Parts: sequence; C-alpha cells; structure tokens
Amino acid sequence: MDPRPVTAARQLLPASAAALGLILLGGCATMSLSNLTPTSLPENPSGLYTFTLRVTPKSVDVVPDSISPHIVVAGASHDMVKDPAIPGIYEYDAQIPPGTTDFGYYFLVGYQVEGNGVVADKQAYTPLEHASVVARYVLSLEVNRGPVGSRIGILGRGFTPTDRVAFDGVPVRTVYESPTSLGFFVPAMNPGKTYRVSVSGSAGNSEVGTFRIDAGSLQVDPAALTLAPGQRQMLTFSIGQPAGAGGLLLDVTTDVPESVIMPEVIVPEGQTSVSIPVVGGKPGTGSLFLKGYGSGELSIPVTVAGK
Repeated sequence: MDPRPVTAARQLLPASAAALGLILLGGCATMSLSNLTPTSLPENPSGLYTFTLRVTPKSVDVVPDSISPHIVVAGASHDMVKDPAIPGIYEYDAQIPPGTTDFGYYFLVGYQVEGNGVVADKQAYTPLEHASVVARYVLSLEVNRGPVGSRIGILGRGFTPTDRVAFDGVPVRTVYESPTSLGFFVPAMNPGKTYRVSVSGSAGNSEVGTFRIDAGSLQVDPAALTLAPGQRQMLTFSIGQPAGAGGLLLDVTTDVPESVIMPEVIVPEGQTSVSIPVVGGKPGTGSLFLKGYGSGELSIPVTVAGK
C-alpha cells in the first residue's frame, strides 16, 4: 500500500495526467500521420491487402533516421516498409483471413527528437481505423446513355447470378454474364432523364453511376390489330438504326393480357426490324404499349372479336 497521505496521491494523479498530455501533445506537434488506405478493399485470391501511411515531420528537431512506423491489426504489431520512390510513404501487406468483411487497425510511429543536445523518444498514433473487404466491386458502365431496350454491360469483379441492376431503386431486367461482367436492358422508363444505376445482391448494394435514357425511333406495322380467337397475324417492329450488341429488347405490355398471345420481342444485333406472330386469345379490346418512343409511349390498338 502507498504510505503517502491521500492528499499527496491526489496531487500526483493530476500531475501524471498533465505529463501524459504533454507527451501526447508533443507527438502531435512534431509529427503528422495521414492514412492513405481505402476504407473498402476489393477482395483478392491471395488475401493480402496493402496499408499505406504518410509520415510528415512537423519539426526540424525530428531525427529522420529514427522514424519507425508500425501497423497494429488483429492485435499484432508489424513493421512497415518505406517506399523507396516516394519520401514519407510507408506500406505493409497484411494477411486478412478469408471471410473477413470488416476489421479495425491503427498506425503507431516511434521516433526521436533532438534539442539542446538532448535526445527524447516520442510516439504518434492514428485513431482506430476501419476497413472492409468487398467481395464485389464495380469498375464502370460500358456506356452511360442509350435508348430503351438496349443491352448495356457493367464491368467489375465478384458478380453473381443473384445480382440485380436497378434504376433509381427500381429493379430492371438483368443478365448475369460472368463474375467480371453483368448486363442489363435499359428499362421502359421516361426518356430524356438521367437515372442512378446500382447493383444489389448477397454482397450488398454498389453504386454504379448514372445512365441517361434517350428517346428511340420505332414504327409498327400494322398500326392496329383485329383478330379472331386463335387467329395468327405477323407484327413487324422497325427501329431507326441497327440494334447494338446483344440486340434491342422491345418491352411490350398490354391491358388485355388474356386476349393477346405473343413472344418476347427482340430486334437481333445488327438488324433494324423483327417480325413476330400475334395470336388472338379471349375476346376483348385494348392496346399494346411501348414506352420510350416518340412522345414517350407508343400504342397499338388490339381487338379480338368473338366468333
């Protein structure tokens, strides 16, 4: 037990705290640390991730050769290596266990200051930092504008068959191509506007960029259909220019789904038209609709007359 009086011990505590504060303030005053590590690290097969620190002495009293940076991650301290090409940059390749999605770390730098013939040891450190390992990351859209129905590619890494593309949060038709490529068809939404594109799935939500939907040119022949139940008639769709890679999907909808039987309409890549058979179903009167063309929506009247 400390034999000193309680009053003396109480006087010692503030003094110790003040001394510690001076030491920490001294470190801050003589050394600046900048964490250059991204907060999101793309997953890689080796499980190695590079952490980068910039160390900038703020006083001429700092002894250059004494600077010794370390990174503390997963409870272990590791020496960092100086970049031979860039002054003040230090790196360390940390092995992160598979399946890790989030972890904390911080940097600790030991160094010496010399003044009036006296050399003193100092330390500076960063706050606790956090980083995440991202299984999927997006590089870019192949293009950032196009007409309704165009097939557009997204380049990146870590895509899965469960990923879905959305425009302003609204899911659109998505085509999984490979772990590094995802495709989608430009949805039948209002042309002349720019939409926010994102990818969501088991790996979370990733922002891709923006996409502008341009108004397309489309002609339909015949301009109206009159059918009897079971009767078959060809309907031709013509666009203003050859369909791009992957073809052009014409998203046809109707308000009389039981009266109209027809396949999906895709203008083949490099072609300017496609003809599809339309078969009459139950008697009814309504229309076929295509958004994104002309003034915004094209309609083809349909009548299926009873026998």
